Amino acid sequence: MPGFPWWKEKPEVMARARKYPVELLERATRLVFESGRPITHVAADLGIPSETLRKHVRQVEANEGRRPDALTTVEREEIRKLRKENFELRRANEILKAASVFFASELDPHRTR
Repeated sequence: MPGFPWWKEKPEVMARARKYPVELLERATRLVFESGRPITHVAADLGIPSETLRKHVRQVEANEGRRPDALTTVEREEIRKLRKENFELRRANEILKAASVFFASELDPHRTR
């Protein structure tokens, strides 16, 4: 479609909808910490899969410093950003290498590479 550059643009990726509200998971996490009941029992009472609640409890523990072996949400986000930046820099480096080879062959056609 000439004259309409919008069709070339990539659509923004929408975040996946949460299956369980954050408030419910926070309430369930509080119940696990305050009552001392097993995660499976609290999850069954609230109608949440036990694995979903277990992962949420583990992440809250990491964020609060109770689990030194797990990454906090901030650390996970930083790692994600650094990996993205690393990917972009590697890609730019490959482009620059290809460009330097191209221009070197333009300047000296007898040079073999």
